[in-house]
Amino acid sequence: MRVPRQRSILGRLTAQGMATTEELAALCDVSAATVRRDLVELERQGALRRVHGGAVALDGPDADATRGFAEVAASDAAHKAAVAARAAGLVADGDCVILDIGTTTMMLARALRGRPVTVVTASLAVLDVLRDDDDVELVLLGGMVRRHYHSLVGALTEDALRQVHGSHVFLGASGVRGDGTVLDTTMVEVPVKRALLQAADRSVLLVDRHKFPGTGTLRVCGAGEVDVVVTNEGADPDTITVCREAGTEVLYA
Repeated sequence: MRVPRQRSILGRLTAQGMATTEELAALCDVSAATVRRDLVELERQGALRRVHGGAVALDGPDADATRGFAEVAASDAAHKAAVAARAAGLVADGDCVILDIGTTTMMLARALRGRPVTVVTASLAVLDVLRDDDDVELVLLGGMVRRHYHSLVGALTEDALRQVHGSHVFLGASGVRGDGTVLDTTMVEVPVKRALLQAADRSVLLVDRHKFPGTGTLRVCGAGEVDVVVTNEGADPDTITVCREAGTEVLYA
C-alpha cells in the first residue's frame, strides 16, 4: 500500500503545489505519523521538500517560498536574465525606478549598474548588487528582514512606499493564471507588491515564460492592473492574449 499512497501524495502536491500533513492523511486515510514517514522517504528520493506542517512540490507554485534565494536565482537563470535585460531598456537615464524583491529584479539591478538612475527597493539582493556603484542613487526601504529571501517586508515597508514615487515599478510574481490574474506565494510579500503598484507612473511585471500560465496561492492583481509584461518567447499564447485584451502591453525578451 505504501507505493500507491506515495503516488497519491505526489499527485496532490503536483496539482496544488503544497499540502499539509493532515490533508494528506485524510486523502490517504492513514495517520499523520504515517504521512510524515512517507514525506521523509519521498524527500530522501528528491521527490518533494518537507516544510513545517506538510510538504511542497519541488517545482510547484509554492516551491520558491521555501527555497533559498541562490537556489531560486539559479533556476531558469538564462530566461530571467533575458527578461531583465529587456526591462532595463525601458529605463531612461535620470529615471527613478522601484524594484520589487526577487531574483529577476536582482538581475535587472545588475543591468542598471553604471547608469545615472535612482533605484528604490526593499531587496537586500539589489542592495548587494548596487551598494558600490557611485552612478546609481540607491534608496533602501525599511522593514522587517526576511533573511531567507533577502528582502524587507511588513508595515514599515508598505508605509515607506507611500512616501516615494517613481517612473517605473518592476514587479515579480510566482505566476500569471490563465485568466490573467497575477499570483504570488508568500503572504507577507503580497501587501508590499500591492503597495508597489501604487508607487510609480508605470508598472512592469517581470515573469519568465515558465510562469505563463502559472499558479500561486495569493492574488496580487488582475491583468489590467499592470501596464507592461516582459517575458520570453514561448510563454503560453492564450494567457498572453488575455493580458493584451485587458490592455496590458506584452514585450518579449
